[in-house]
Amino acid sequence: MDRNIARLRERLAPLGVSLRPHLKTAKSIEVARRVMSTPQGPATVSTLKEAEFFAAAGVRDIIYAVGIAPWKLAKVIALRKQGVDLAIVLDTVEQAQAVAAASREAGDAIPALIEIDCDGHRSGVLPTDRDRLVAIGQALTQGGELRGVLTHAGGSYAARGEEALRRCAEDERLAVVDAATILRDAGLPCPVVSMGSSPTAHHAHDLTGVTEVRAGVFMFFDLVMAGVGICRIEDIALSVLATVIGHQRDKGWILIDAGWMAMSQDRGTSKQAVNQGYGIVCDSSGVAYDDLILADANQEHGIIMVRPGSGATLPDLQIGDRVRVLPNHACATGAQHRRYHVVHGTDDRVVAEWQRFGGW
Repeated sequence: MDRNIARLRERLAPLGVSLRPHLKTAKSIEVARRVMSTPQGPATVSTLKEAEFFAAAGVRDIIYAVGIAPWKLAKVIALRKQGVDLAIVLDTVEQAQAVAAASREAGDAIPALIEIDCDGHRSGVLPTDRDRLVAIGQALTQGGELRGVLTHAGGSYAARGEEALRRCAEDERLAVVDAATILRDAGLPCPVVSMGSSPTAHHAHDLTGVTEVRAGVFMFFDLVMAGVGICRIEDIALSVLATVIGHQRDKGWILIDAGWMAMSQDRGTSKQAVNQGYGIVCDSSGVAYDDLILADANQEHGIIMVRPGSGATLPDLQIGDRVRVLPNHACATGAQHRRYHVVHGTDDRVVAEWQRFGGW
């Protein structure tokens, strides 16, 4: 984890942008303090519960990076009254009008960023839709604060190869920079130009016009990111420790006490060139066995098998032996647990326990 954090910081430093880490992956103040540039932030969150939790721990510079629902504005205002510079995200005139009205009523100009659609992945305003951008900006300034523009290159998760990932990063940059230019040309403020995803953060080569980069899963990485080509298997910092509880030797199975309740049902690698099942199996020190995967899972039972088509052999694991399973999706697997047992490198001795939280 420390190495992953240092890698991205070192990569972004010469590009002249700040890192605003997304804390939704870890949901842990101990991790947050290691990845943020200061104890006060900056930070990105995906739920208001995350905002409340990190604010209580002293984080003061937060973007809630999910489109705002009007009923949540009361919670946003309450956090801002506690001294938290909490900004929100929106992409419609209706949301902007609700924010402006709530701001006027509270006597506090709620800062908001307009979400930009850079790749058709999910939500946001097209960077070419000048009329909609300006209308949202103008509605927001009738009481609220237009803080800037923000985008997320979710489509980059489907990109493969250095050239494709660099192109995703440049398309993402151009989208927010063009949107910011439209707003400024219309006489509207746009101090923040925020982009980010872990794939593009690691492949951007020009961030002219961008003020900050957001990324989250990079601190842990996972098998989906390895499949995209952003990291090596050895870089994955999160694993689930499980115990061998049985064998079905005629089927080539080893049973462990970690099923989909421990790993989550995320099967993101099933759409990639190499299907990792529910995760790659390692020894207790985190060294991966050759072509050994968690091939199937029930609620509390996991079935370890050699990858179909592989010439590898099943390891001689006995009842009570421990294995570590690397996850497809660090965010989803982490969400199944309430604490991290911290180890250093391949040393399996636990040196600390860090609490994590979940929910909304």
